[in-house]
Amino acid sequence: MSDFNRGYTRTIPVDRADMSVDAGLRSFMLGVYNKMALGLVLSAALAWVTADFAPVQQLLYVMTPEGRLAGFTPLGTIIRFAPLAVLLGAMFIRNPSPRAAGIVYWSVVSGIGAGLGVWLLAYTGVSVATTFLITAASFGALSLVGYTTKKDLTGFGSFLTMGLFGLILASLVGMFLKLPGLTFIINVAGVLIFAGLIAYDTQRLKMTYYELGGDQGSMAVATNYGALNLYLNFINLFQFLLQFTGSRR
Repeated sequence: MSDFNRGYTRTIPVDRADMSVDAGLRSFMLGVYNKMALGLVLSAALAWVTADFAPVQQLLYVMTPEGRLAGFTPLGTIIRFAPLAVLLGAMFIRNPSPRAAGIVYWSVVSGIGAGLGVWLLAYTGVSVATTFLITAASFGALSLVGYTTKKDLTGFGSFLTMGLFGLILASLVGMFLKLPGLTFIINVAGVLIFAGLIAYDTQRLKMTYYELGGDQGSMAVATNYGALNLYLNFINLFQFLLQFTGSRR
């Protein structure tokens, strides 16, 4: 849920940047989507290994005799919070190189992927697969909206960012109060916020491309961080949707 480029200065109005005919932009966005897709594939593979490969599963999870998830081992807890630690550390990197940005991206993707095994243990495989397909279709539609719209979404993005901080606070409160009504509200808000962020971040990536003016090093960094933002939006949307559509084991 981190965003590394949200503070950029826009000098090109959205309605003056013709996104449909710029081959360079298409190449840039394709690079972002390809890297994000590879990240999702890696995450799925790691989730499967941690959930179904017994030696790894025993290192990360505490299971009941009936085969149900009961908790996390110390190593499992470390892996759960490792991506957050990487994201917080990355915020202090000034003028990151393409290699540093790539390390951040793949470290976060690997950590989240290893932690996603918990969803395979908690929900049936059919419901996880169905929710993933719903998320993928929704992501494609929302990203297309962000790519093609000529409406400036900057104000909308600021509103969503504030909502994101509110969602984090509400989630922390929900961890202690365990109120079913609050959980439902958090899940609904999470779906709406991350759906909006997909469209907003897609448009922001387009404008970032024009701001960089063809600087290849900066574009490589933007590709990594752009893929990271979209990846995080996808994963969070998937998790919130799973709360609604998933069937628990």
